[in-house]
Amino acid sequence: MKRGIPVAWQKLDWQKLFRQKLFRQKLFRKKLSFQKMGFQKPSFQKPSHLKLCYLKPYHQKLNRMVTGGVLALVVTFGTSSINADQGPTLLVMGDSLSAAYGIEQEEGWVTLLEERLEGQATVVNASISGETTSGGAQRFTDIIGQRQPDIVLLELGGNDGLRGLDPNQMRANLARMIEQSQEVDADVLLLGIDIPPNYGQAYRDAFTGVFHSLADEYDISLVPFLLEGIALNRQLMQSDGIHPTAEAQPIILDNVWPALEPLLSEHTQKGAVQANAE
Repeated sequence: MKRGIPVAWQKLDWQKLFRQKLFRQKLFRKKLSFQKMGFQKPSFQKPSHLKLCYLKPYHQKLNRMVTGGVLALVVTFGTSSINADQGPTLLVMGDSLSAAYGIEQEEGWVTLLEERLEGQATVVNASISGETTSGGAQRFTDIIGQRQPDIVLLELGGNDGLRGLDPNQMRANLARMIEQSQEVDADVLLLGIDIPPNYGQAYRDAFTGVFHSLADEYDISLVPFLLEGIALNRQLMQSDGIHPTAEAQPIILDNVWPALEPLLSEHTQKGAVQANAE
């Protein structure tokens, strides 16, 4: 569409319309029967009425075109403004560490993140307690298609490690979600986790090595250990020794924030450029 000119207007054959107008005027001068041709019989005492009768169908058509063009512009620019105001969409794909297990939902680090953003971004928390990378990968396709996130925070793997699952399979599941994110131009922040020493050093090294190798291969941001400064502090862990307390949630957010903030700034700047261009 050219600026200010609806496409439908450009496609009108103005010469054809003018010829049709002259033809009807010629018929009028010959006093032919307008009823047989399907036109409204004009008042001969009011030539201006005849003119309106002939041109009325075209006036109506042009009015519909103008109205449709204006509505299209309103929808287009209105949608752009709404998207610009909303800011980027963040999708948190995690397990119990992001689902506020054992504490109030509003105390969880994801809720604290939403509060810190103060409406400058939309946060979608798709985390489920007990989720493995396999379960997450099965759900991910539908979630990313529905939410269309700009940034994906991928916090999965802890339950794979606690169950002693194959690190190679965990890696394949995480890689699948990373690739799907990048296919829709979403940035990925990988949130790494560790497992207790009693699983054996070899398994532990293979497990934690998955996060580092994925970050290098796909060139994505990484938080090496989500519970840094928390896991070894009993006062910050619940009685099960696995899940952090409400007091630990701000620390988790502080562990995530340095890696997340640059991604947010990048998308905010990108959104501003697009808004100015429109």
